[in-house]
Amino acid sequence: MSKRSYRQYCSLARALDLVGERWTLLIIRELLSGPRRYQELLDNLPGIGTNLLAARLRELQTLSIVRKVLLSAPRIRAYELTEMGRALEPALVELARWGVTALGHPRPNDHWSAQWNPLALTARFQADKAAGIDAIYQYDVGGHVFHACIHNQSIETRSGSAPSPDVQFVTDEETFLDLASESLSVGQAVERGRLSLEGTPEAIRRSLEVFAV
Repeated sequence: MSKRSYRQYCSLARALDLVGERWTLLIIRELLSGPRRYQELLDNLPGIGTNLLAARLRELQTLSIVRKVLLSAPRIRAYELTEMGRALEPALVELARWGVTALGHPRPNDHWSAQWNPLALTARFQADKAAGIDAIYQYDVGGHVFHACIHNQSIETRSGSAPSPDVQFVTDEETFLDLASESLSVGQAVERGRLSLEGTPEAIRRSLEVFAV
């Protein structure tokens, strides 16, 4: 990737040699939800600059972490993670989970995208509270729809709608951020008409417990 190296015979140091450059893990975060066009990546990574993004993508392709694909509809080139790239997901989830403790409230110049929600949701997932749950939870945050499949104390998030979700959450981006920063409770959001929940009371209760909301 970069010519710089820690030059340590250590698996952590070697991993950082490969993906420790600035912006690299955020590019991988963007691709965890599926293929992305170059412009989509540029739009979701404000501040990276087109030359740096192009350089990082070339480096990741050289490392077989990212590859180019041709989307079928519309037929346009995009980037996606290889199997090696997708293997980084658990590490990113754990970093995001660790980062939740330092997140706090959004700062004035912080950027935010609804497309980052699946990773944020996975980071909040409490596997020990998901015993016996086999369910699908769908989220519509300001028109950006994704869903989480819970099975055997594991979670998989996917973009788009689910055929028959057990619980549906509909809210706007501002409310979602308020819930994430814990400046607003779910009960308060529902009472104020800022959050709509559809599903049985038991299913809703368990969905909230699973994500420690």
